[in-house]
Amino acid sequence: MSSKMLKFVTTLKATPPKRDASKRVDDFDEIYDEFDLKTAKDQASRCSQCGVPFCQINCPLHNNIPDWLMLTAEGRMEEAYRLSSQTNNMPEICGRICPQDRLCEGSCVIEKGFESVTIGAVEKHITETAFDNGWVKPVTPAIERSESIGVIGAGPAGLTAAEMLRQKGYQLTIYDRYDRAGGLLIYGIPGFKLEKHVVERRQKLLEDGGVTFKLNTDIGTDITFEEIRAAHNAVLIATGVYKARDIKAPGSGLEGILPALDYLTASNRKSLGDKVAGFDSGMLNAEGKDVIVIGGGDTAMDCVRTAVRQKARSVSCLYRRDRANMPGSQREVANAEDEGVEFKWLSAPQAFIGDRRVSAVQVQRIHLGQVDATGRQVPQLIEDSSHELPADMVIKALGFDPEDIPVMFDETALTVSKWGTLSIDWHTMMTSLPGVFAAGDIVRGASLVVWGVRDGREAAEHIDQWIAAEAGIASAQAASA
Repeated sequence: MSSKMLKFVTTLKATPPKRDASKRVDDFDEIYDEFDLKTAKDQASRCSQCGVPFCQINCPLHNNIPDWLMLTAEGRMEEAYRLSSQTNNMPEICGRICPQDRLCEGSCVIEKGFESVTIGAVEKHITETAFDNGWVKPVTPAIERSESIGVIGAGPAGLTAAEMLRQKGYQLTIYDRYDRAGGLLIYGIPGFKLEKHVVERRQKLLEDGGVTFKLNTDIGTDITFEEIRAAHNAVLIATGVYKARDIKAPGSGLEGILPALDYLTASNRKSLGDKVAGFDSGMLNAEGKDVIVIGGGDTAMDCVRTAVRQKARSVSCLYRRDRANMPGSQREVANAEDEGVEFKWLSAPQAFIGDRRVSAVQVQRIHLGQVDATGRQVPQLIEDSSHELPADMVIKALGFDPEDIPVMFDETALTVSKWGTLSIDWHTMMTSLPGVFAAGDIVRGASLVVWGVRDGREAAEHIDQWIAAEAGIASAQAASA
């Protein structure tokens, strides 16, 4: 084992420098600086190189984390990048936005007593170093194949599958309803977590590698699903989930009550330089307003931190459980608190008050009761605890459900699960239609980017195997004719 490792006993954990909250709330730039080479090497050297690497096991991509940490500690940065990119098509993105505290870093065996290795920041450093040195190249297939594959959705799963299939020589076309590739990476995640040039860089690499993008293309309006099927040997559906979950409460139809994605998309478009009517009119802009965000996930954290940057008068987050039971990243909660967000734990909205436009939220206190079948305590309302909080903008960050893909695509033969996600054979990732596969959130429900990358990689393998099998069948039939 390298003598440069196991330094956790002498080297304290360090995270990349974070811009002061008073400064970073004035813009949408990323809040974390990057490690320099020395710090990255020092932090990577804290890895214990344990026999059973739980960081790797609990990473959805099973990244070879101990190995590329050792290579980084030894200063072998190009080798570290090559190894990192073998299992992850977007390491610089995952290094920025993955909830490492719940995944790799949270599984680090030295966490007790010594604090975990700073895995995410090292992963980001490795890939940014690779970009700076020109080590990241477009896909260059060894051979070109005649078969073509259509990918519907330019989010993490679709982009990943396209890259993997292009490496095998297939002709790839990606269709997406939006004007930019990236899906929620572009329009859902704010720039202070993921600057947009990082995503655009990935799109350019795919384009330079021969992948065709057909953006502003709405399936069912601009082109039919049947036309896409007819144009390709196989199709991958990777549309994600975008339909906002709603809350049933009196007054929920008042003006000023918004779905989270509408709000975040408007803000991201504005940051990208687009003209956004709803933002410019003030409807989707928190400036000068008392803002309440309902929800406890990472999307809720994106909303509260965006509202702070838009110069809201006050920003509060309502969540019906306590901090320990919050599904979002604790790191994001801490960042939000630093930036002035007030958390109303164990609180649930009961009604929205106002004539035409919301002016307050009626809130009731919550007590966590008995544990249910999922292992979580059930929230219970506390009698006579109702009170009002002023609000002239309320953002619902309650999660996302799938849109009705069979209806949108006018394809009734596509079957869905009881949750509304597309049904697939998990052994092949094929839907109920031959040659039509699905991956990402449209299959598993709203999830993490890293799971989208994993699904895209697996779908690419299954599509390749299916095309090879179909070619074998065709050859056998021709030989016997």
